[in-house]
Formats: sequence, structure tokens, C-alpha cells
Amino acid sequence: MDWIPVTIGYFLGSIPFGLLLTRMIGIDIRQVGSGNIGTTNVLRTGNKPLAAATLLLDAGKGAAAVLIGRELGGETAAILAGTAAFIGHCFPVWLKFRGGKGVATILGITFAAAPLAGVIALLTWLGGALVTRYSSVGGMLAAIACPLAAWAVRDNIGWAIHLAPLAALLIFLHRDNIARLASGTESKIGQKAK
Repeated sequence: MDWIPVTIGYFLGSIPFGLLLTRMIGIDIRQVGSGNIGTTNVLRTGNKPLAAATLLLDAGKGAAAVLIGRELGGETAAILAGTAAFIGHCFPVWLKFRGGKGVATILGITFAAAPLAGVIALLTWLGGALVTRYSSVGGMLAAIACPLAAWAVRDNIGWAIHLAPLAALLIFLHRDNIARLASGTESKIGQKAK
């Protein structure tokens, strides 16, 4: 019955919290900054509490999918549900498959898979973002850290194997950020949308 955790994971992941929260204050986040529905773009509205809420909820839905999957069918179901939640976040059916880039969601998945690995990935994100002042750099570094840390702290190749392609997809979804970083036009943390 692997389709049950996959279905639950996808629909949990596809909840567009950034869009829903900004609509509460009369903003369509898709019309702000990069148009992305994630935490960094919500922060560009200047509303730090909404950005923090987006971060926690997007991470929470990834963690919840893993925990529900684990309860329904053990570790394999947890992996499938977490993977589906990440795909749901990046490609939500409600938004014509145009979602977020998945940084908070992959962190939540990693926390639920192996809490210490989640802490390592989170610290990697914070360190990368603080040093460079670019959220995208911190997010991509954290994505790379997720499978490596999951394997290192749990010695569980299953999680590492499933997190690695999610990290690769996350980096691919940051291709515009990478181009802007290369050209020196990437927005720094705290910069409001123009």
C-alpha cells in the first residue's frame, strides 16, 4: 500500500504556505520579487513573522510526511512520503506545478529522518547564508549536506540515496539564482523586492 504514504506526502507537500500566508495580508507572493512561493521571497515583502511562519510550515510539512509514512509503513514508506512531499512542494497541482525550490521542505524531511543530520544541514544553511549573505547559497549548501549528513549520522544509505536526487533537483531549481550569482545580480538577504 505504498501509494497511501506517497499520496499523503504529495498533498501535504503541495500546500503553498507562502502563498496562503501572504494572501492573508493582501499580497500575491507570485507578484513579488522572484515570484517564488518560498521563505526567501516572503521575506522580500518585509514581513519577517510571515517569512518565519513560511519556513516552519514548509519544513513541518516535510517532517510530517516522513513521520506519517513511518507510522503507516516503516522506513520505506517514510522515505517515499518524504520524497513525495518534496515533489509536491516543488510541483504543486494547485499552482499548475509551479511551486517553491524546496529548501525548507528538504530540511524538514532530513530532521524527521535523522534529527542530528537535520541540525547539521540547518547549520550549513545558516552558515552559508550568513557568510555570503545569499539565501540561495545557504540553501544549496544545505541541500548538499542533507544526504551526506543523513548517511554519516545514521549510517543509512537508504536515506542518503533518496535525499541525493532531491538535493540535485533543488540545485537545478536554483539555476536562475546560479546565473544571477555568476553575473553579480543575485539579491542579498534582507533586500526588499523592488
